[in-house]
Amino acid sequence: MKISRRNFLGKAAVAAILGTQIVPSRVLGRGGVSPNGKINMAIIGNGLISEGHRKYFAWCKETQVLALCDVHRGHLESAKKEVESINKTRGDVGNHPIFTTEDYQEILDRPDIDAVAVCTPDHWHVQIALKAIQAGKAVYVEKPMSLTIEEGRILADAVKKSGGVLQVGSQQRSEWAFRKAAELVRNGYIGNVHTIKTSIGEFPPEPKDLKEEPIPEGFNYDKWLGQTPWRPYNAERVLGNYGGGWRRFYEYGIRKDGDWGAHHFDIIQWALGMDDSGPTDFYPENSDGSEFRHYKYANGPTVYVNTPMKNKHMIHFIGDEGEVLVSRGARIETSPSVLRGLPMRAQDVRLQVSDDHRKNFLDAVIYGKKNICPAEIGHRSATVCHLMSFARRLNFHVKWDPKTETITNNPVAAAMVSRPRRAPYYLGA
Repeated sequence: MKISRRNFLGKAAVAAILGTQIVPSRVLGRGGVSPNGKINMAIIGNGLISEGHRKYFAWCKETQVLALCDVHRGHLESAKKEVESINKTRGDVGNHPIFTTEDYQEILDRPDIDAVAVCTPDHWHVQIALKAIQAGKAVYVEKPMSLTIEEGRILADAVKKSGGVLQVGSQQRSEWAFRKAAELVRNGYIGNVHTIKTSIGEFPPEPKDLKEEPIPEGFNYDKWLGQTPWRPYNAERVLGNYGGGWRRFYEYGIRKDGDWGAHHFDIIQWALGMDDSGPTDFYPENSDGSEFRHYKYANGPTVYVNTPMKNKHMIHFIGDEGEVLVSRGARIETSPSVLRGLPMRAQDVRLQVSDDHRKNFLDAVIYGKKNICPAEIGHRSATVCHLMSFARRLNFHVKWDPKTETITNNPVAAAMVSRPRRAPYYLGA
């Protein structure tokens, strides 16, 4: 069944997408592995972001990489050579052939594949992850989880209904300093938190008037575009580059709001105990009395984005009794300073401990442990990213009801919750 934009919404659509399925116990997180004693992995999308995941799962003693997918033949060939080289070095997985394809469905149809890592550009995350959940695979999907709020809700509901395993790659939850900062905030060690500052950076402007270029041989450009509108090929449009590339285009993501906002907004959600909810008001620059973009929680703090940051930190929590500043590289500062090393009290809320985000995913597959960033959390954090993007692009205050997941004050913004999908790349197709 092809699910078009018109019949996305509602539980009936989710049920139609899921259908009746038999899901192997090992990928429902109920324990057990494949007959060979390894989790058989496939990497879908083998561009820039995939390298770390591919090497991790190729080297990890609990896993082996059996299949690779990419619409770019050169990426596939390079990735295959890398995995084959690792297999020869490991010696415990055998010299099995690595299956390669440009069609992810061929991988999902294989009964020997237990889990997939979805490392594509943002506009393919939900389509592939949803189909993988349908096929009974465990899923590790890069952040931000979704291209739209609507498809994020569909995926989160589908994972919940299936009982499947899905981990979103918001790996800062698996870093000690962010967990410590979140626990200090959550348990009131800096009093009532009224202000939060964060820096997510900026991309160069989206390129305009790109000249059409020949599509390179061995590159399925139509499939790369997927659900997004057809545009003449230009190398700038598909470039994998952490400094911009395809990440500059709103058609394929939400620029820095999705690129770094998906990390920092996620930690703020965690620290405030908002994993099942979210902010209510989103403002562009030079509005609501501030030169900075910001969003607000009901009866809670205001989060200011891309403000000057003390000591180049990533997130700065300010309460009426103290402050916590935190960044990658286990950088954490507190005021008073004693808070940084203060043992937590017996009655404190303790957050889930994970020191290896991908291992946390594997523990859910093998032992049935809880993922630290499952689909519902990934959806809620991505929603913050989307709404911040709406407010900026419309230059308008966007009011959000996190209970009903609706925009209540602007029909133009409300229409942005969904996007039309280009045939034949309908969700579920």
